[in-house]
Amino acid sequence: MGMKHFRPTTPSLRNMTVSTFEEVTKKTPEKSLLTVKKEKAGRNAYGRITVRHQGGGNRQKYRIMDFKRNKDNMEATVIGIEYDPNRSANIALIQYEDGTKSYILAPIGLTDGDKVISGTNVDIKVGNCMPIENIPVGTMIHNIELNPGQGGKLVRAAGQEAQLMAKEGKYAHIRLPSGEMRLVMTRCRATIGTVGNADHENVKIGKAGRTRHMGIRPTVRGSVMNPVDHPHGGGEGRAPVGHAGPLTPWGKPALGYKTRKKNNRTDKLIVKRRK
Repeated sequence: MGMKHFRPTTPSLRNMTVSTFEEVTKKTPEKSLLTVKKEKAGRNAYGRITVRHQGGGNRQKYRIMDFKRNKDNMEATVIGIEYDPNRSANIALIQYEDGTKSYILAPIGLTDGDKVISGTNVDIKVGNCMPIENIPVGTMIHNIELNPGQGGKLVRAAGQEAQLMAKEGKYAHIRLPSGEMRLVMTRCRATIGTVGNADHENVKIGKAGRTRHMGIRPTVRGSVMNPVDHPHGGGEGRAPVGHAGPLTPWGKPALGYKTRKKNNRTDKLIVKRRK
């Protein structure tokens, strides 16, 4: 997938890039698989802002995704590859032999007319879904379950892939995109291939307005606030943080401070930490 560059007729266009959407073959979404996506603008049930810097943005509808892929031994045909405003990856609309339609993540190499299938004894082919115990060691996979039947939770972002490194007993060793080595039960399912839209990370926003279209509101630095508003605030001119390390607006350590719980129950499943 390529990137579109603009002639620098304005300062914002000088470095702005957008995707050419070469992978996308279907423009309009399937109405039966759309649902309402309410905009909460970072507010809770009481109307109080609990997540800052959210609000506005273009209207979106949520595409109902099939992360479980539990319709076994029934071939599905790819109708088209679509853009999804709710995720970085593109999605593929597939239709099963019984007429049922669903959305799946579109891996690299999946095109219109291709056949995909889920099950225990299916071909090792891009887009096919099966238990990890049936996947050969060394295969690149995505949309990995953490618990059998739960649906894919890991490796779902654009351009991401994990590698099946080994199988030992009821667990498999999987190297995640972060470099972390993790144990996953072999009964869990995964999809063959690498998630598409790999050039997503190369997109340059270029101007503030594009982030507003995404529903992201401006962020104000703590160092330009008053002491009553932020621990970094106050002082004459540009003052340093004034603490042992950077803090959140509520005085908690930030920027590099590890927030993972000590003695987490999933620690035993992490063989090697990410780099």
